[in-house]
Amino acid sequence: MKIAVLGAKNVGSTLAGQWARAGHAVMFGVRTVDNSATQALAQELGVSVGTVAEAIAFGAVVVFAIPGNAMDETIQAHRAALADKIVIDAANRMGGAAMNSAASFATQAPGALVYRAFNSLGWENFADPIFGDTPADLLYCGPAGAGQTAVETLIRDCGLRPVRVGDLSQIGLVDMLASLWFALAFGQGMGRNLAFKVLTR
Repeated sequence: MKIAVLGAKNVGSTLAGQWARAGHAVMFGVRTVDNSATQALAQELGVSVGTVAEAIAFGAVVVFAIPGNAMDETIQAHRAALADKIVIDAANRMGGAAMNSAASFATQAPGALVYRAFNSLGWENFADPIFGDTPADLLYCGPAGAGQTAVETLIRDCGLRPVRVGDLSQIGLVDMLASLWFALAFGQGMGRNLAFKVLTR
C-alpha cells in the first residue's frame, strides 16, 4: 500500500516506521524537505520524503499527523488532491470546539474518504502495543467498505487490534476516548504507556 504520512514527529514517524517494516511504501509529507534531521529519520526508517503536495499525490492513503492548529490550512491548500483518497485524521485539535477535523474535510474536501484513528493513544503504544501477551485495541470510526479494509490493515500492521465504533457519526465517541486517555495518563498520573481493551463474551 502507498501511504502518505503528513508530519514526521512522534506520531507520524512511529506509524511510518511500523508500516515501512510491514512492507508498505511510505512517504513523509513535510514543509521543509531538505531538513537534515527529517532526511536522516527517513533514511533510518526506510521511507521517502517529499513536500505535502508530493506525498498526497503519492499515497492512496493520506495520514494527517500534523498539529491540530495546522489542519484547516493544510486541508484547504490540498482540497482537490484529497479527492478519492482514504484519509486518516490522527490529529487532535487541543482546545478547539472539536478535537477532530471532520467538518473541515466535509466542506473543503468532500470527495475524501475520511476515518478517525490513531488519535486516542500515545505514540508509545503504536511503537509497542503489546501488554503481556495481549495487543491493545485501537477504536476508530469511518465508513464501511474498501476504505475500512485498508484502515484495519494499517492498524493491524502496527500490532493493534482494530475495533470499529461505527461511521463518522460516532466520531465524538472516539474523541471522548482520547480525552479519557489524557485524563488517565496525565490527570491520574498513570503515564503514557496506557491503552484500552474491549472485552466481549
